[in-house]
Amino acid sequence: MESLQQLFLIKKQEPPGFCNLGTRVKGKKMANSKFEYVKQFEQPDQLLPNTWIVVRIDGRGFTKFSTKYAFEKPNDKRALDLMNAAARAVVTELPDITIAYGISDEYSFVFHKTSKLFERRASKLVTTIVSTFTAYYVHLWSKYFVDTPLSPPLPSFDGRAVCYPSVQNLRDYMSWRQVDCHINNLYNTTFWALIQLGGIDATEAEKSLKGTYAADKNEILFSKFNINYNNEPEIYKKGSVVFRDYELVEPGTHDVVQEIEHTAEPAQQSKTQTEKDKRKWAKARVLVEHLDIIKDDFWDRRPWLLSNKPGKIPKEP
Repeated sequence: MESLQQLFLIKKQEPPGFCNLGTRVKGKKMANSKFEYVKQFEQPDQLLPNTWIVVRIDGRGFTKFSTKYAFEKPNDKRALDLMNAAARAVVTELPDITIAYGISDEYSFVFHKTSKLFERRASKLVTTIVSTFTAYYVHLWSKYFVDTPLSPPLPSFDGRAVCYPSVQNLRDYMSWRQVDCHINNLYNTTFWALIQLGGIDATEAEKSLKGTYAADKNEILFSKFNINYNNEPEIYKKGSVVFRDYELVEPGTHDVVQEIEHTAEPAQQSKTQTEKDKRKWAKARVLVEHLDIIKDDFWDRRPWLLSNKPGKIPKEP
């Protein structure tokens, strides 16, 4: 049998099976040994440069999970507020995220096209978002579900990363998620009204809604249950958008999209300017709002979302 000195070429190398979480130094290479060849099996997974990165996470098995914890139907405000709180924490911890959007048990986090976080490695970006979000979701659970402690199986999320080459592609993605929010919420609101207020079972409710359009569902809600869908809370109809708060600007006073789209490679900033921007990002409040992100106005009045340049901090009221 080979001795430890033969197997481990670095002096004072810890014996096999020993894990010292305090000794590894960031940026240092792993200990050199005959086993190091296994690193050759790792495959590069860097995402395309100069593209917007969207990491979308989804709750795993949340249909069963929501039943286990008796989430209110069609929407549980506590559950949505918890998702938003976890998302806000993720955006706060990762300044490279410019905007996030969430509905139901999913959230999309957008990294600016110039971001070099983790060298744009898909595995690092996805696992960081998923693990950080899950950690905060579990940590904050008791704040929103005061009398309902968690028990195994605990909540978990999966994730994926997708690259979008243009601002229009990115905006179309965000619009797709918000349209999905509206379609699903209108259906669910009508479906559960038929069950909870109409007294029919799920099969009959599903049959009643088969082949109906948005106008039909609105009519069912109003004529049968006196519910005006337009008066439903915005969080249910529009989902939640998370972003840093700066002073709004007047539409037409900038041309951020053209500037971004025609820049092949971002200009290198000085170290002083980079540090100055970091301080501005850190000072900005991270908001959770329920706004229309399909129309131009949302983006035109918040150019920092696309330019990746912090705006002016709003004055205290």
